[in-house]
Amino acid sequence: MGQAKILIVEDDRNLLDGIRAILELDGYTVLTAENGVQALEVLRHVAILPDLIVSDIMMPHMDGLQLLQAVREEPKWVTIPFIYLTAKSDKADMQRGKILGVDDYLVKPFDGEELLIAVEARLKRQQALANAQTDNVNALKRNILTILNHEFRTPLTFVVAYADMLNVESPVDMSEDELLMFLKGVGSGASRLRRLIENFILLVELETGDSERTFEWRRTPIEDLPALLEMLVERAVHSQQPDRPCQVAVAGDIPPFTADREYLQIALSQFISNALKFSPPDSPVVVGAHVDHDELHLWVRDFGRGIPEDQLSSIWDVFFQVDRDQHEDQGTGSGLAIAQGIARLHQGRVHVDSQLGGGSTFSLILPLA
Repeated sequence: MGQAKILIVEDDRNLLDGIRAILELDGYTVLTAENGVQALEVLRHVAILPDLIVSDIMMPHMDGLQLLQAVREEPKWVTIPFIYLTAKSDKADMQRGKILGVDDYLVKPFDGEELLIAVEARLKRQQALANAQTDNVNALKRNILTILNHEFRTPLTFVVAYADMLNVESPVDMSEDELLMFLKGVGSGASRLRRLIENFILLVELETGDSERTFEWRRTPIEDLPALLEMLVERAVHSQQPDRPCQVAVAGDIPPFTADREYLQIALSQFISNALKFSPPDSPVVVGAHVDHDELHLWVRDFGRGIPEDQLSSIWDVFFQVDRDQHEDQGTGSGLAIAQGIARLHQGRVHVDSQLGGGSTFSLILPLA
């Protein structure tokens, strides 16, 4: 892998010059330092960061272990692969290096071929990881663009179209039913946009850890679970499908438990919304709760089309929807990912039981202890 840049850190000047010569003959660009302090100065001032660091462990001023720790603590440097040069007897240092995140070891004495093989292998591995990350980012971009194109454009069209009608036609010349229809169209589109934006923001908070800080100060004992479930069902049915038969089934007395009430409502609302969306309008939706050992199971049961077995593990992925192209369901495919993130905040988990053509039961399982 010619043209890669490598930083060599070695206090033995002869060995340092020898390693540099071998690497430069093979086409690499080489930076050098004689201890950890010099290496950090190189990293701070170099225009383009090295693709790999090869460092001795025992050095004056700052040894290789301290250097690796400093590199791993700096976000700009944390992905740079790191190879240690070590003697066979330095097992304790090798173990400490593994704890700090070293990528490989090259045991002294070594010849030029061993050095080149170790360097090339680590650079190829790093390139493979970079390519995989790029592929994941590109796939994420495509998903986001697809969702933005459909999910944001559709409600915006409603808002703009009905607003234009209100601007063109005088309210005096419109019947009450027409005016209410236009206002309902604007409100429906605006509400859908709000939900999409709120979901994206919450996903970012869950991914970045911001939600953990919110959870820590906002969690509180929940003592009115049956009333909470009744409220969530009534709200979801009223806003989505007023004529849908729904019921709440709470088994026995549910002891108080600690949770973030708002996050809990969001997770369960995602389950309820999906149940309403993916099942026939005349089929019931059941929202329930029961205690099993030291865990609280909060579940939503529908009698819809179910989920193919080979897709059950994928439904929790961000932006995933079962047979999206076939069914063209509304939504971003972020609801279940949000529910899973909220479950993890509570040290809990999510689960689904589903039968193709026979409906699904989604569960949020929280510890009571």
